[in-house]
Parts: sequence; structure tokens; C-alpha cells
Amino acid sequence: MKAVAPVNDAPATTAWRPALAEAELWEGDMTPVVVGGTSVLLLNVDGEVRAYLNRCPHQEWALDEGEFEDGTLTCSRHLWEFDARSGGGINPADCALVSYRAKVEGGTIWVAVT
Repeated sequence: MKAVAPVNDAPATTAWRPALAEAELWEGDMTPVVVGGTSVLLLNVDGEVRAYLNRCPHQEWALDEGEFEDGTLTCSRHLWEFDARSGGGINPADCALVSYRAKVEGGTIWVAVT
């Protein structure tokens, strides 16, 4: 599994912190973790790790309570949809998730947060 930096990448000055064992995030799965005091949603999209703030930009509902299917993340509150690969909005298209850089190293998923 590898991690890919999303389009709206976190600043390079943030600290890398361990988030989860690589073996605990299977392809097609999502899981919430707390990294450096921040609630982060980890997703395994086609073998690539993505990390987003675990809050919908609409009303800050926890995204881990929603659905993750076929590369689409859907918020359970008002059914807003996001492309899990990029964090960009699908419905509505003019929104985006807050993303963090992620990497897999030594069997651990690391996330860059402040």
C-alpha cells in the first residue's frame, strides 16, 4: 500500500505522526484515528492511503459515520459526496475536504498534522 498526497496538501512544515498499522486499513476501508489531537479519517482507495479531517465541510458532521463505496465518500448527515482520491466535492462540486499528507513506512501509516 502506498500513500499519495491529495491536491489540497498540508504544509510541508507539519510534523509526521504515526496514525495506524498499515495492516489495519484494508483496501476499500476507512477508519477514524486521532493524530496529534486531530480527528483524521484514513481511507484505502485502490491500495493508496488518503487522510482527511474527519469532518464534512458542510456542518462538520463526522465523515466516518457515512459511506465509502466505489471511491466516493458520502456524509451521512446531508448526503454530500466527495471523491475519496482527491477530496474534491462531487455533490456539490464547489466544496472540498481538508486533507493531510500521508505515507506508509515501516508497516505504519504516518500523517502530517500540526
